[in-house]
Amino acid sequence: MIAATLVGQAQKGDVHAFALLYKQFYQDLYRFALYTLRNTHDAEDAVSDAVTDAFAQIRTLRNADAFKSWMFRILTAKCARRLKMYGEPNAELSEDIPMPDGDLDAQIDVRQAFSSLPPDDRLILSMSIFAGYSSQEIGNALDMNPNTVRSRQSRALKKMQGMVE
Repeated sequence: MIAATLVGQAQKGDVHAFALLYKQFYQDLYRFALYTLRNTHDAEDAVSDAVTDAFAQIRTLRNADAFKSWMFRILTAKCARRLKMYGEPNAELSEDIPMPDGDLDAQIDVRQAFSSLPPDDRLILSMSIFAGYSSQEIGNALDMNPNTVRSRQSRALKKMQGMVE
C-alpha cells in the first residue's frame, strides 16, 4: 500500500494501517533515539511515547507525504525532553543495530566518537544524519538559529573526525 493511503486510513482510526506505517520507520526511529539518548531503555521509551502521541494526533497531520518527518519531529521532542530531564545518560551505547558492511574497527571508532559528543550535539547530528532534517528544520525544532545549527554540526563532525583519525 502507498504511504499516503495508509495515512488516510490511519486518520480514519484504522489501527492496522498505522501499524504498517510505524513498521516502515521503526528501525530508523529507534536508531535515531538510541544514538541520541545512548540508552536502550530510554530509546525504547522515547519511541513508544512518540508512537503513542503520533497515533493520538494522526488526524492533525495535514500532508500524508510528511508522515515520516512528522514522526521524527515528535520523536525529536521526546528525546530532547529526556535529555533535559535526565541530564547526561550514564549507559554506554551497546545495542547491536545493523551497520553497513565495512571495516568493523572504523565503525566502532565512529560510534565511540559519536557517543563522546555532548547530548545537544548528538541530537543535532542525529536529526541531520538519521532523520534527514535540514539546518533550518533543526533550528526550528530546537529554537536555534540555522547558522548556529550548521556551526555546531561542523564542529561536532570535526571533533569526531579528530577522534577517529
